Amino acid sequence: MRKVMIMDEATVLRSLARITHEIIEKTDGAEEVCILGVKSRGVTLAEILSENLKKFAGISAPCGIIDATMYRDDYTAAQKKEKATKSVVPCDITGKTVVIVDDVLYTGRTARAAIEAVFALGRPKAVRLVALIDRGHREIPIRPDFVGKNIPTSRKEKVSVVMQGEERGVFIVGITD
Repeated sequence: MRKVMIMDEATVLRSLARITHEIIEKTDGAEEVCILGVKSRGVTLAEILSENLKKFAGISAPCGIIDATMYRDDYTAAQKKEKATKSVVPCDITGKTVVIVDDVLYTGRTARAAIEAVFALGRPKAVRLVALIDRGHREIPIRPDFVGKNIPTSRKEKVSVVMQGEERGVFIVGITD
């Protein structure tokens, strides 16, 4: 098995800074934005985007957690019950632009489930999707609005985003044949 770093922590933070500026531009100043990180690895990225909005534009965007477990089509009822936790949404999302943040976009199934979870909470003005990494191989017609990096991968490879501990960055973990 091989492990290759494709983005170090500094590169990830630069990508998130660029995405923050894109969010400000494409949401009319981000005044009515709510940022929701997909549990679990999207949460840290969402928090960084929220901090960036404060730093770059003086905007205190509500930031929370969306748990899409109950809306997934690849879990049994027992798995859903075992894995589900509560979403933590810090405001009423009705009429707001909800920015869903996830670490890696792959088949699109988690993003679809997160969108369903958002609509179960209210009727947002718009929903936008952030993916730090888009690795392709979509099974559902989902496309992110904001992307940190597009990375062509094989289905045998795994992409890991690590933002805590000593090794911080984005890694491709490949299975050698």
